[in-house]
Amino acid sequence: ATWELFRAHFGRPPREGRDGTQVGATLGVLESLLALLRDPGVTHVACATDSVIRSWRNDRWPGYKTEAGMDPAILAQLPLLEEALDALGLIVWPMVEMEADDALATAAARWATHPAVERVVICSPDKDLAQCVREDGRVILFDRRKGQPMDADGVRERYGVDPASIPDLLALTGDAADGYPGLPGWGAVSSAAVLRRYGHLEAIPDRAKAWDCSVRGAERLAATLREQRGEATLFRELATLRTDAPVPQREPDALRWHGADRAKMAAIADRLAAPRLLDRVHGWAG
Repeated sequence: ATWELFRAHFGRPPREGRDGTQVGATLGVLESLLALLRDPGVTHVACATDSVIRSWRNDRWPGYKTEAGMDPAILAQLPLLEEALDALGLIVWPMVEMEADDALATAAARWATHPAVERVVICSPDKDLAQCVREDGRVILFDRRKGQPMDADGVRERYGVDPASIPDLLALTGDAADGYPGLPGWGAVSSAAVLRRYGHLEAIPDRAKAWDCSVRGAERLAATLREQRGEATLFRELATLRTDAPVPQREPDALRWHGADRAKMAAIADRLAAPRLLDRVHGWAG
């Protein structure tokens, strides 16, 4: 839901709430989720948020992303967003020491093989979350803006590697959004070519002459990896989503949507100065 908040903030005009603060992003997320909940195939929903932008990863790498430089109008809406999601009747996982993506990865891993679960759909186009996609199709990504699902073959087509190799790919290429640089010279094409053959960092031979894949500048890339293998391993740790995040629900049916809370939604609509929001709610609890 943090990603949804950013998307709504930059994708719609500013809007002030009852107290004069910016609330347009929160309203945008609610409208987006109400549209999602109208889909008859959507039965169980949970939203993860970054209640605190900093996480355990900042302790591991000082350059990892922080709240510095973020629009204060977004940061100020995070608590409001969590209240609004609760009012909508959705399960909310507010992350403090971990990140929202860790919560999604934890839930996907927990319920991917549950006999009552047909499929776990992670509604995000985030490359990091591609590592959660399963070969058996039980976990997929879905880009709601484009209406595009992504299974394991889709991950390979887009990124050139298996889902399990996504953290290794990010370790080599870096992730500017998250604030770690990767290894010099290792671009998306060369990294994908090597990882298609070897899968993970530790399987890549130290010497280029031992590589049985064709990569331009192999000697230089191999030398860089030899010298900075420790950094690459650290970057992979940053890119690897945790599956032990504090997600309290143990059974998937705890995520079933039973409708919005009428009193809470009325209070949220008043704070957002959006009385028509209540008309868009198509299901009320009780």
